[in-house]
Amino acid sequence: MAAGNTFHLRILSPERVFYEGDVSMLELTTTEGEIGIYAGHIPTTFVLSPGVMRIHERPDGSFVREAALHSGFIEVLPEEVHVIAEAVEWPEEIDLNRARVAQQRAERRLKRYNSGMNVMRTELALRRALVRIEVGEKR
Repeated sequence: MAAGNTFHLRILSPERVFYEGDVSMLELTTTEGEIGIYAGHIPTTFVLSPGVMRIHERPDGSFVREAALHSGFIEVLPEEVHVIAEAVEWPEEIDLNRARVAQQRAERRLKRYNSGMNVMRTELALRRALVRIEVGEKR
């Protein structure tokens, strides 16, 4: 259990416990927009969208870890937060070449729009690629 200005964060993916520890703040993207969570936040849940997740490990903001979070759910409680991620990656786990190829493929598909194409799926693939590139280039 965290104390003071921190809360306990647990991030799970299908493959592993991605992160667990006490943090001062968590920033991520939901289907409703960007949010920041501090200790004592009102209980709530959100559906997550692709975006850069920022984990503030120190109250003074001097150490922030970033990861590419692609989708999932978050449960926010006053003293703990649980993230259930479909996919989440640290910068060193990202294959930038593969992400750039995925970006180009999605952009080509959007330019060659046809009525049989699933635009939402293609836009989501593009967003995931862009998030990977943004996080991966910071290593």
